[in-house]
Amino acid sequence: MLSELRVENLGIIVELQVTLGPGLTVITGETGAGKTLIVDALELLCGGRADPQLVREGAAEARVEGRFEDGDVEVVLARVVPADGRSRGYVNGRLATVAELAECGRRLVDLHGQHTHQSLLAPVEQRTLLDRFAGAKAQAALAELRAARTERRRAIDELAALGGDERSRAREVDLLRYQLAEIDAAAIAGPDEDERLLAEEELLADAEAHGEALATAYRELEGAGEDALGAAVSALVGRAPFEALASRLRLLQAEMQEAAYDVRTTQESIVADPQRLQAVQTRRAQLGELRRKYGPTLDDVVEYQARTRERLEELVQHDARAARLDVACRKAQTEGERAARALSQARRAAAPRLANAVTLHLRELALPAAAFTIDIAPSLIDSAATDFGAIGDDGADDVTFLLAPNPGESARPLAKAASGGELSRAMLALRVVLSEAPPTLVFDEVDAGIGGEAGAAVGRALATLGGRHQVLCVTHLPQVAAFADAHLLVTKDEVKGRTVAAASLLLDDARVNEISRMLAGVGGSAHARRHARELVARCGEVRLEARTGSGAR
Repeated sequence: MLSELRVENLGIIVELQVTLGPGLTVITGETGAGKTLIVDALELLCGGRADPQLVREGAAEARVEGRFEDGDVEVVLARVVPADGRSRGYVNGRLATVAELAECGRRLVDLHGQHTHQSLLAPVEQRTLLDRFAGAKAQAALAELRAARTERRRAIDELAALGGDERSRAREVDLLRYQLAEIDAAAIAGPDEDERLLAEEELLADAEAHGEALATAYRELEGAGEDALGAAVSALVGRAPFEALASRLRLLQAEMQEAAYDVRTTQESIVADPQRLQAVQTRRAQLGELRRKYGPTLDDVVEYQARTRERLEELVQHDARAARLDVACRKAQTEGERAARALSQARRAAAPRLANAVTLHLRELALPAAAFTIDIAPSLIDSAATDFGAIGDDGADDVTFLLAPNPGESARPLAKAASGGELSRAMLALRVVLSEAPPTLVFDEVDAGIGGEAGAAVGRALATLGGRHQVLCVTHLPQVAAFADAHLLVTKDEVKGRTVAAASLLLDDARVNEISRMLAGVGGSAHARRHARELVARCGEVRLEARTGSGAR
């Protein structure tokens, strides 16, 4: 829901800030006051074309900001249009491309009128809405179709990975067997074998020098070092003030004896062994070659060994595995074709019901001779020569909403068949019938060329929608304005020789005065105000009935 809108330097708007609530909000004002600029501002927020001519004369740039409540999440969209240069978009304060702004805007707002940003004009959206209207059968068939296509793609990918060329497989088998034999022959003892061999090589490479150093250390520990500690202990034994020092010296004496023992045993273990040294160096060279070919560490080599063994087994068992994958692929194709046919049948069954419901609403909305139809192109799977892979995740049908607004005219796609007002009413009828829509719906010129009972029908339909969505509507009709939950008045005044637009929320008497102006063209007639007050009260009752269902179809 759009909770706040701020516009600066757009057309005749210098600065405008409005706070909006749920339900139906109407936007009224005299011709040229700037009502449509509010719709233009919303279109900019939703990624619409940024025309520098929209920037107020003398200003460096126009800026539009909108604060939306998307469930429990707050989303702030912004668009800056400079007088010269490219526009900039922002999502929650972060720079965004126009495409990102449009994607976010499509989820939050849908515009209906003489604007290009209308989700219901997109064939993909029309097909999606028909599927939702068709109900559980269509949704189940759609889920089965997508699952079948996913399984078929998986089988095809695995077949391709197996390798289809026999000679290529034979060459790969020979290479893998050679690599596996080389790694197996090495019989790697563990991931740390190379480190252990390195330590042993360093010890063996200088065994004589190591032995001499250890012998010298042992002589020093057994000689003067041990004698000096013994004399120090003897000097302090029996002297109470120095008992703690004597204890520490005894501990040092014991530790030195233990160290001397370790030095001697280590010296005795070091034996110069040229043959063992050569064997260690040869083994390290072998492991180094494996790491050079198959991975930087022995862990990587062992992992490569496992993958190679698995891949070799796949290739050796190629024919059997290929046959199993082929069966899986054919099964998925059969299930997918069956689901696609079921989906097409569900769509064809639902299309007349949806078309009839929309047509009935169009007749209430001052299009008495309009005919709304839904065209479903022949399914591709009806042709035996068709590749199942050509059927998309949404099936094989092309769904198009068609409208013939006047007698004697052939039905054409919505975007080409209607004027701005007719198109808005067609969209309104669709939205009333279909519950799925973005949280905020904007209608511009929905009441163009109508009045009286038709205007009241448009107002009732908008009020009904307002029970499910936030609805913003630019209107000239008092019959529509009287159904609103909130009324926004756009005015223009001359300030220092320049035209400036402003917007204000009307309450109570101010709202009655504006509706009386819309009824009689003047705001001072007591009769017009009485009529306006009655109209607001009566439409409020009808609005409540429409939303509670007592007055709905």
